[in-house]
Parts: sequence; structure tokens; C-alpha cells
Amino acid sequence: MHRTRLTRPLLLGVLLYCLGLPAGAGKQEKEILAPSVQTAMQQAINDNREPRLVFADKAEGERWLTEMMLRLEKKVPDAFMRKRLLTLIHYEATRAGLDPQLVLGLVQVESGFKKYAISSAGARGLMQVMPFWVDQIGNDKHNLFDEATSLRFGCTILRHYLDIEKGNLYLALGRYNGSRGRPEYPNMVLGAWRSRWQWGSSGS
Repeated sequence: MHRTRLTRPLLLGVLLYCLGLPAGAGKQEKEILAPSVQTAMQQAINDNREPRLVFADKAEGERWLTEMMLRLEKKVPDAFMRKRLLTLIHYEATRAGLDPQLVLGLVQVESGFKKYAISSAGARGLMQVMPFWVDQIGNDKHNLFDEATSLRFGCTILRHYLDIEKGNLYLALGRYNGSRGRPEYPNMVLGAWRSRWQWGSSGS
């Protein structure tokens, strides 16, 4: 049987996740966006296509949904809401070029799948987005407590941070939490991702 070896920092993240310990929550830092970046993010936020599972193989998508429905059952008992949430997560993550399982891990750490979560720093919703982002790339109709809106903003913001960090996920996650350079938060998200949500040859 193949076993995945975890590095010491990742083991710390898994331990923090399993114990439910705080990751040293910070807040996303407001920045001045270049006009081209702001426009691109606004366009991403305002894409109104219907959310759907994005799988080339429909049967694979059904297997993914069935498995993730089981894994998420304790956090979201209502089957209809669970299916809707998983469809939203898969769609928003994929359209932003993110791994949906990573986004599941991030939501687990950020809000525990509680749509009305508010952090001490004022971040809101499933993905704990700071309200200033609505002013920068959204409009006054955007409600960060709405699951679809929170996921749309959160995935767009994480994609932006990944671009800034040239694909370095560790640093991008730090930016998302407002704790760039500190290990606790990235390791906690990566620990949740790999120990709970991973999907594929080693995660299914």
C-alpha cells in the first residue's frame, strides 16, 4: 500500500486541524490594485454563468459528488444544501484555476462551513472575505454572507494572491489570511486539504 509521507510543517498543520486549534487568524490587507488587475477581478466577480460541476467525464463528476457529500455530511446535514454548496465550490474553484479540494480545506479552516461566520478582524462568510473587497471589485448588491458570493470573491482573491506570488501556494495562503511568511495558517489549510478532502489516486 502506498503511503504519503508528511513533512514536519505539514504534520503540524494536520495536528492543528484535528485539534481544532486557531491558526493565528489575521486579515487580508487592502492594497491598491492596478487598473488592469481591478478590471479583470471585476469581470471575474460579475460572471453570471450557472454553477455546475466541471468534469470532462460526467461519471467521474458523479463519483466526486457522492464521495464529497459523505465527507461533508456532518458539517452540512441538509442534502440539498450540501449538494448545492459542493457544486458551487467545484465551479468557483475550477473557474479560478484552483483545486476544489484545496478550497474545501480553506473553507473548513476559515469558517467551518458556517455561512454567517464573522472573524474578529471583520471578515465574513464561508471564505472569510474582508468587506473592503466589495468596494474594490464588487458592488453594493454583493452580500458576503451569501454562499455563492463568498465563494466567488474568495476564489477570485486567492487566484489574485497566487498570481502575485508567482504560483507559490504557501505564500498566497499567507496573504489570504494576512499572515504572509508565518507557517500556521498555510499548514492548517494544507493539512485539512490533504487529510480530509484530497481526491484522486491517493485521496479517493
